[in-house]
Amino acid sequence: MDEGVARTVEGMAMNQACVGLLVAAALVAMPAPALAQQPKGPAKAGAKKDAAASKDAPPADKPADQPVEAPADTPPAAGAGDESGGLGDICKIDPAACPTIDFDKAAARDMHEQMYAVQQIYALRYHRFEVNPYFGLTLNDQFVSHNGPGLALNFYIINVLAVGVNGNFYQGLNSPSAFNLQTSRAARVGLPINEYQWNANFNVTYVPAYGKFAGFGDFIFHYDVFLVGGVGAISTRPLAVIDPDNRTFTFQPKVDGHLGGGLRIFFNRWLAFVLDVSDYIYSEKLENPVIAANPQDKNTWLCPGAAVGCPAGGYLTNNVQAQVGLSFFLPFTWEYRLPK
Repeated sequence: MDEGVARTVEGMAMNQACVGLLVAAALVAMPAPALAQQPKGPAKAGAKKDAAASKDAPPADKPADQPVEAPADTPPAAGAGDESGGLGDICKIDPAACPTIDFDKAAARDMHEQMYAVQQIYALRYHRFEVNPYFGLTLNDQFVSHNGPGLALNFYIINVLAVGVNGNFYQGLNSPSAFNLQTSRAARVGLPINEYQWNANFNVTYVPAYGKFAGFGDFIFHYDVFLVGGVGAISTRPLAVIDPDNRTFTFQPKVDGHLGGGLRIFFNRWLAFVLDVSDYIYSEKLENPVIAANPQDKNTWLCPGAAVGCPAGGYLTNNVQAQVGLSFFLPFTWEYRLPK
């Protein structure tokens, strides 16, 4: 009897142990949230804060100083594009400007931008004064030279068109050439020649082309080509060659025309070297090659149209000269009004 009871008790203990092991295994396998209970009343606010803090906290497998990826349900920041740019980058660079930028409004703005494929002009001439001192050298007269200094003043109405004046001073600088003396001595014939006093003209200048070229290594020279034309006056007189003992002449102004063209090379934006060739055309009066019976009669000193070697109406003269000088453009600086 005692032995049977003992066996029965031992069997019940073993059954209870098996049930305990099964319950423990079930508790271990069950998810932890399943055992949590929802808080009631005021505890909800604290629970929400804890949940938000848990979302912002870095994952356990990443260092705390690494950036945390935003949750999948978080909307992107306004204006943020790809990972390399957007509002986020601007906010990092200048936090003060971050809340003041409306990218949608800025993107809808009409820019009206103009792009120019041609480089802007190096030395702008528009509404600038050109002061051009130069020295003139005779090119076409083999018997007497008419060298002298000159000055040209121009104002550019537009970038390629200018109006202005120029003048030359010759008095005291005229000189007969050695060729004239040798010819007169060999042929024993005096050739009528003239000397100049001054010359002044009103001109219009046009610049048809401009460009640049390289020189002295990497230095870039900018240049332009110009044409000039105008009308004015020139004061001249014959030199007494046929009868210098009795004849003397005074300077008289005559109407002339001015045609020319040249090249201007810029050293900088306001200084340029200028070389041009100008032709001053006018009707000249020559000395009479014939000595009258009364050499003191001034009416016989100038060449009449009927005399031998005297053209009727005067002698059409071309005073061609090379003019070498510098151009100064005022003001020295300017601002482009067109967008670059």
